[in-house]
Amino acid sequence: MAIYIDPPTWPGHGRMWSHLVSDHSFDELHAFAARLGAPRRAFERDHYDLPSERYGDAVRAGALEIGSKELVRRLTAAGLRRPKHRPAPRTARRGAS
Repeated sequence: MAIYIDPPTWPGHGRMWSHLVSDHSFDELHAFAARLGAPRRAFERDHYDLPSERYGDAVRAGALEIGSKELVRRLTAAGLRRPKHRPAPRTARRGAS
């Protein structure tokens, strides 16, 4: 059970972004994001978008740094991956919301 963050290499709105995910549940992810002060609107399907200036805060709070491909692999292995243009699974995994 861990929270992971990838490097801030994703451009958008004039900033660079990281993805914050859990390998356990969305409840765990939402609780971690709330402790960081990330707004719920930053949650998109299966991850939080976190701006580069918050990357260090997430790591200091306990997020584990991993590459983007490994982040997706772990998210998928946990059964929590929700790709774009695909409906969420009928049975939600632990704390899915």
